[in-house]
Amino acid sequence: MSFPVRSEERFKYCEVGSKGDTIVLLHGLFGALSNFTSLIEHFSAKYTVSIPLLPLYDLDLEQTTVMGMVEYIEQFIDFKKYGQVHLIGNSLGGHIAQIYALQKPEKVKTLTLTGSSGLFENSLGDTYPRKSDYEYVKKKTEATFGDPKFATKELVDEVFEIVNDRSKAIRMVVMAKSALRHNLREEIAEMKIPVCLIWGKQDSITPAFVGEEFHKLLPQSELNLIDHCGHAPMMEKPEEFNAILEKFLNKYSY
Repeated sequence: MSFPVRSEERFKYCEVGSKGDTIVLLHGLFGALSNFTSLIEHFSAKYTVSIPLLPLYDLDLEQTTVMGMVEYIEQFIDFKKYGQVHLIGNSLGGHIAQIYALQKPEKVKTLTLTGSSGLFENSLGDTYPRKSDYEYVKKKTEATFGDPKFATKELVDEVFEIVNDRSKAIRMVVMAKSALRHNLREEIAEMKIPVCLIWGKQDSITPAFVGEEFHKLLPQSELNLIDHCGHAPMMEKPEEFNAILEKFLNKYSY
């Protein structure tokens, strides 16, 4: 199923459902709406599910930072006049979500992190030296997942296009380096909101020990490890992911 993308002011986003609390989902460097089809379909019956498209390749270089994305999300949530939201972040999106939650705790009811950066990650920014080699890019994309079948031709084509577009490739490297510099180890112990951690045991980008470290540092967190799963549990194990998330959200939703 495809979902329409809306354009309002400077924002592009997908919003599905009109009931209950609002879920705001933040994607990573190679995020696409198709990554979240199962989540959107499952939760839009009870929630409003909103996915802002991060301007990862559209801003000036000096704004292409983790903090630049946090500012964008702050402006988006204010523009939409959402109340308290359930914030979900995958990969880089989790990093952005954490900083936003630290800066605006009154705006975040719960936080869910899956394969999130912020403590440690094997950066994607410098890992495509043979960018013109399609098969090489395909193998690197497949390594993101526990099962390589999830690296569809559509996804590989998207990654191949990004790493071979000079402007986009530069911004990808700049963003990845910004994430590496902006380590949150000293800050997240101050986070008082409930946090759900959903991690793939075979995640090679942010390995399972990263989820365990988040669990140790975040005072109100619960850790869920999914076997035979890599960096994108919502894609690879959607039923398990949705069941874990639904149980968590039910505790804190109206």
